[in-house]
Amino acid sequence: MMDETELFRNPSMKRILIIEDDKDIVELVRYNLEKEGFQVTAAGDGATGLAQAKHSPPDLLVLDLMLPRLPGLEICKELRRNPKIPRLPILMLTARGDEADRVVGLEMGADDYVLKPFSPRELVARVKALLRRAD
Repeated sequence: MMDETELFRNPSMKRILIIEDDKDIVELVRYNLEKEGFQVTAAGDGATGLAQAKHSPPDLLVLDLMLPRLPGLEICKELRRNPKIPRLPILMLTARGDEADRVVGLEMGADDYVLKPFSPRELVARVKALLRRAD
């Protein structure tokens, strides 16, 4: 994990927030994103994650759908209504893979949708693509 002095030296480092309740998935995603030079923070439930995203908006959000305390779709809707962060890229990372779930996720404001189990390399590539489009 990066310390504050390292972050201070590299202000262009992109910040990613993961809202996911499975600690193993958080660590897998964190490891692969940090290896690519991203600053990663995580929240283990929906309410905490939404509060973090509003307080200190990240450059990109990786969001699970099935979360304790507040579901991912509600977080997505709430963030899309927030005028301070209307263009926040949101990548949904979820086990809910039915076509209807994917369509609803994208209609609620997700920019991309990745199914579990997933390839960490593909996830990193999708994160980079979303950030390129956001810039």
